[in-house]
Amino acid sequence: MERTAKAHWQGNFKEGKGTLGTQSGILKETNYSFKTRFEEGEKGTNPEELLGAAHAGCFTMSVAAILTKKGLNPTSLDTIATVTVEGLSITSVHLSITGAVPGINADEFSAVTKEAEKNCLISKILNIPVTSEAHFIG
Repeated sequence: MERTAKAHWQGNFKEGKGTLGTQSGILKETNYSFKTRFEEGEKGTNPEELLGAAHAGCFTMSVAAILTKKGLNPTSLDTIATVTVEGLSITSVHLSITGAVPGINADEFSAVTKEAEKNCLISKILNIPVTSEAHFIG
């Protein structure tokens, strides 16, 4: 399996602008620029935000897969990925998941999320600290 995405850029680094697109079409000519990446107020996305979305999605699906393998059916799983940028380096990602899963307790849920933290595909390719916290709502 292969997935593709594309980027187009015009102009210099600070005043230029570009668009991003994905094979699925969910992103199509989505605006990105210096302003959408480093400043506030302009509508668009940035690579760090997209990395956070990809990581949140991967991690949440990994939690669901582990739970399913245990014969459990989550009612809901919600993850926030916080990508920390210092200067021109991404220094860490923190994943905060809230889950409602009948049939397990908070400690068991936390153990599942720690397994997913280490083993989701995005976590495995990042060469930075990845941490997580679990909030169990029953």
